[in-house]
Amino acid sequence: MHVSSLGFRTDLALLTASGSVVEDRGTHLVVRSPDNPSYFWGNFILLARPPVPGGEREVVGAFHTEFPLADHVSIGIDTADLPDESRAAFEAAGMTVDDATVLTASSLHAPREVEAELRQLDSDDDWEARARLSQQLYPETPEERFMAFARQKNAQERRLVDAGRGRRFGAYVDDELVSTAGIFVTEDGVARFQSVETHPEHRRKGLAAAVVHAAGQHALDQLGTRTLVIVADTDGDAIGVYRRLGFEDAEHQLMLEKRTGDWAQTSDR
Repeated sequence: MHVSSLGFRTDLALLTASGSVVEDRGTHLVVRSPDNPSYFWGNFILLARPPVPGGEREVVGAFHTEFPLADHVSIGIDTADLPDESRAAFEAAGMTVDDATVLTASSLHAPREVEAELRQLDSDDDWEARARLSQQLYPETPEERFMAFARQKNAQERRLVDAGRGRRFGAYVDDELVSTAGIFVTEDGVARFQSVETHPEHRRKGLAAAVVHAAGQHALDQLGTRTLVIVADTDGDAIGVYRRLGFEDAEHQLMLEKRTGDWAQTSDR
């Protein structure tokens, strides 16, 4: 199956490079991350196009067949538009439709100065702090279960670092990691941001812009990158931060989720 979406294409490149498995079924892809089964967007189905009318519940059923032990449902669609009837049918099946925005930039505007130390994550302690930061953003999920997920996510990213594909940058205030962003090469000249996260008590201080700029500039200067790619909630606050840095809207990315149990309030993208 040919994937046309820049968002999903870069997603898949990083997933396969970090140990995930992609199975091509012709009309759809099945993406698995065996080491991290709670990773929503490491365990999902990607459809080439929306299902035929009335086929939405069948698609959800296909996910459960592929992932019988999963307590989530994640389905991507490799098109920019979802017919209203299909959207309503997915929602009736308990799915939330997320129409995210994929943005790109070939250069970045300098952000305002911040009162923080900006540097790459390097040591085991740095990466454990990143897992702890992620956990603090989702207190509804039991700590032990979330930390198992977050540490596995770190392990996947560290494989990308070890392969020379990129780095994760952090902003430290009083030696505490309070904001972070990763950047990794997906194909020649293209690099994709991963998981921009900021502690709630340190938001609106310019820290997210600072770490995105630091990571992006690293990719442009050190990794031979010509195009930076980042994905944001279309209606969220972060998209304004990215646009002020010089990112421009490139496309929309369709993602459908159903979260249950411990993960009902958690997003892992």
